[in-house]
Amino acid sequence: MHDLPRITITMGDPAGIGPEVILKALLRDDVYQVCRPIVLGDINVLRMVSKRIEPLSFHTIKTPSEVTGSPGLVDVISVSNLKRGSFIPGQPTVHGGKAMVDYIVKAVDFNKDGQASAMVTCPISKEIMHKAGYRFDGHTELLAKLTNTKDYGMMLAGERLRVSLATIHCALREVPQRLNKGLILKTIRLTYRALEEDFAIKRPHVAIAGLNPHAGESGLFGLEDKEIIQPAVDEAKNDGLLVDGPFPADTIFYHAINGKFDAVVAMYHDQGLIPVKLLNFSDSVNITLGLPIVRTSVDHGTAYDIAGKGVADPSSLIAAIRMAAKIASARRKAQG
Repeated sequence: MHDLPRITITMGDPAGIGPEVILKALLRDDVYQVCRPIVLGDINVLRMVSKRIEPLSFHTIKTPSEVTGSPGLVDVISVSNLKRGSFIPGQPTVHGGKAMVDYIVKAVDFNKDGQASAMVTCPISKEIMHKAGYRFDGHTELLAKLTNTKDYGMMLAGERLRVSLATIHCALREVPQRLNKGLILKTIRLTYRALEEDFAIKRPHVAIAGLNPHAGESGLFGLEDKEIIQPAVDEAKNDGLLVDGPFPADTIFYHAINGKFDAVVAMYHDQGLIPVKLLNFSDSVNITLGLPIVRTSVDHGTAYDIAGKGVADPSSLIAAIRMAAKIASARRKAQG
């Protein structure tokens, strides 16, 4: 038990489904077989949610070293102290927005100094984060700032498919302008490194999706594949990486899920996420690449519309916890 990684789980927006999916996940004994989970959140919120789901016992601690890792006993570091009435399921507030950022900051601190092995994040609201005074596009950008990380990226992973994104949250019409050789090459390198270090894959094989139909058809349907993506692939190959493409996006994911490639680099958000969510809608995992710490996340939002109704599915969180434990163990093994 004491060899299992300590995993910090941030509660997300108190008004969202984060508290509910955390408690549902920690009702499962098998979660405790892979890690020692520690919730960073608000004990008042967790107790209220527990009464609506299934009564649980809580163990409030100050640091990860105090974790018990005992099934049925939820170890909690209560970062905030929200007053009853200030957190209502489905009704986000600025106070809750500040609290959800505080959970993230504390988790990063524990992971940076080695008190925890990984962090798993529950969903936050970008709008509420902005209203609370934090001008970040989301978790990823905040984590990059807190860890002084310049090169970072996003990977979505399920049982049969791993996809990294060259561009993430932007309008579709902006994608061609944002794409450049350096950005694509950076995403390839981050993906390759993650496959080697976090997934312990020796000599991984990465496929690069094209931007345009038929990967541009030799320039007939656009020049980006030929003039931007291909040079990035060629340079990655010159660096010794096993990388191929660009391939037409309408076929490459089929080949990847059948074992030909270990991951696909997609050019934009929906190109990569549609196949991942088609295969693993309820249990895909968001992994931040390039950070000096391990971070995984649920692949869903705050779901304010169902918060407090007891119907939230914890599958994605359970998968994120398992993935975090797996990556933390792989990194520890690689470091000797």
